[in-house]
Amino acid sequence: MNARHFIRLVPVAALALHLLTGPALAQSTPAAVAAARELVELKGGAQMFDPIVVGVIEQTKGALVQTNPQLSRDLDAVSAQLRAEFAPRRDELVAEAAKFYAARFSEQELKEIVAFFRSPVGKKMVVQEPQALDETFNYVQQWAPRVGEAVMNRFRAEMKKKGHNL
Repeated sequence: MNARHFIRLVPVAALALHLLTGPALAQSTPAAVAAARELVELKGGAQMFDPIVVGVIEQTKGALVQTNPQLSRDLDAVSAQLRAEFAPRRDELVAEAAKFYAARFSEQELKEIVAFFRSPVGKKMVVQEPQALDETFNYVQQWAPRVGEAVMNRFRAEMKKKGHNL
């Protein structure tokens, strides 16, 4: 995964975890958590969390390189070692995400959602959704400045009516 995709996934993952960490809506059972874990895995959650683990390592390495540039080669070697060492920690994120889903959906609902993601159209969604989100993100990056300019023009016009030149 390249840096561009990592940069996009970190805020998405952070937002997803933030949205999922609100007050629990339901008491989850072990079976619901198991179904939720399967859902997270079917949706590619495990792969989504890989860049987060790598990102934490690379961010830390980057901070250390800034303070000790002469250690760059050794820090690269340690970084590679830590990637392997910390890779299993992504399972913590998967487990927590499963708990968050289980707190918001009943066991039956989770089983139905899992069934959807096992279906051909659900599998297609897992493959196509990241591309659709990338395209949406790219569109928003072009759209936001245009709308921002229109908003600024409207602010100026309305403030001019009130006797203010912005």
